[in-house]
Amino acid sequence: MVKLIVGLGNPGPAYDRTRHNAGFWFMGRLAAAHACVLREESRFHGRVGTIKVAEPVHLLEPLTFMNRSGLAVAAIAKFYKIAPEHILVVHDELDFGPGLVRVKRDGGHGGHNGLRDIMAQLGSGGFLRLRIGIGRPVGSMAVADYVLAAPSSVDRQAIFGAIDKALDCLPELLAGNVEQAMNRLHV
Repeated sequence: MVKLIVGLGNPGPAYDRTRHNAGFWFMGRLAAAHACVLREESRFHGRVGTIKVAEPVHLLEPLTFMNRSGLAVAAIAKFYKIAPEHILVVHDELDFGPGLVRVKRDGGHGGHNGLRDIMAQLGSGGFLRLRIGIGRPVGSMAVADYVLAAPSSVDRQAIFGAIDKALDCLPELLAGNVEQAMNRLHV
């Protein structure tokens, strides 16, 4: 069962509308759906809250910037004694076009610096990932410039459609029914 959901992004208004904040966008919709207000908590280096599904589930938006996300994840996981296999990390995914969302268990970081730092801080990649497609840059645009730019209105609408689809499958993920969630999402 999932006991902690982490949405990745970069803090501050300069990043609010950037592709790299897809994890924060997901968390905003999730928190709103459960009337949960995320509050800044310095000991966890982020904004935190708790929702009640079958069991309480902690929510975290790290405020450490993407490359240091592991600091916040490790702090809250250690405090609540949450093992990596009970953590769901929601992040942007370059390898999928806008509108696609996929679940993955375990694995590497795939070049994603937020995942890289979480894996280093936890000493494990054995957590669930909810990967929200943002597409890849075309032409000679650098990846860093692409993820730190706002998507077009069409892409933004597709990304939020994927987030809504993921939220519909969240009860299965939280209950540990990963295969069932994958079957619904991976069509």
